[in-house]
Amino acid sequence: MDYRIFVEPQQGTTYGRLLALARHADELGFGGFFTSDHYLSMGDSNGLPGPTDAWTTLAGLARDTRRIRLGTLVTPITFRHIGPLAVSVAQVDQMSGGRVELGLGAGWYEAEHQAQGLAFPAIGKRFDLLEDTLEIMTGMWNTPIGETFDYSGRMLTIEGSPALPKPEQRPGPPIIIGGSGPRRTPRLAARFASEFNVAFTAPERWAEVTNIVRDACGAGGRDPDDLVYSSAQVVCCGENDAEMKRRAAAIGRQSDELRQNGFAGSREELRARAAEFSERGCNRVYLQVLDDQDLSHLDCIAEALLT
Repeated sequence: MDYRIFVEPQQGTTYGRLLALARHADELGFGGFFTSDHYLSMGDSNGLPGPTDAWTTLAGLARDTRRIRLGTLVTPITFRHIGPLAVSVAQVDQMSGGRVELGLGAGWYEAEHQAQGLAFPAIGKRFDLLEDTLEIMTGMWNTPIGETFDYSGRMLTIEGSPALPKPEQRPGPPIIIGGSGPRRTPRLAARFASEFNVAFTAPERWAEVTNIVRDACGAGGRDPDDLVYSSAQVVCCGENDAEMKRRAAAIGRQSDELRQNGFAGSREELRARAAEFSERGCNRVYLQVLDDQDLSHLDCIAEALLT
């Protein structure tokens, strides 16, 4: 099992805090450090000191970390025009020496779009936009140097793009697609993804959703085992029950609820939860760390899952 750290900067943080956490995760041997891509806080958070921009953050981490994989879980296609996004992803991949992965999604948080002055089309249009974005991104990456790329889709048209710069990884950074929709999401994952992610579900539901993607791969003539199948889960680990409750309280959660809905409790409890997902074919887990200033929390998680 590959374990990655996953953060939610829209709840309020700074680049310095994220860097300290990412460097510690790198030193401990976690496989990746991934950020959500949001601008508006959720729940009861006041959002202070403010959100960070995902791709600005990843550009910094590309230069300020050594080994760890970096990416978004996930970038909404409603946030950035495809041309500039393609340039940003390729450049950050170069800056990192080929350590970037791109999570792409249709977007879902309408209030966030309103707060940023961003269009929020109906869900069908957003999926049309996601499909066009995937076609264009992969098409640009695979256009030979010296040639141009053209594309006309349902929502987007590209004419005479030089398709530059090229990312360090060839044919391009791995693409992550996630969600639980039964139709378009599985088909897009089967066509474009290197990894399929199902977030914040129980192991049984996780298996149901990933089996739909496996079926979509088979229907499209792709080996289902070509994909990595991953989960995202909130994590809260404690040396003892008191420490567990303290960490749960720090993120506004109850320890019993976290045990039911995430990777939570003692080291032994985290290992048992991991085994439940592994037995169902999960290859990778993104561990959602909600207190990005508690660096010792990563030590507890690493001792449970990386040793």
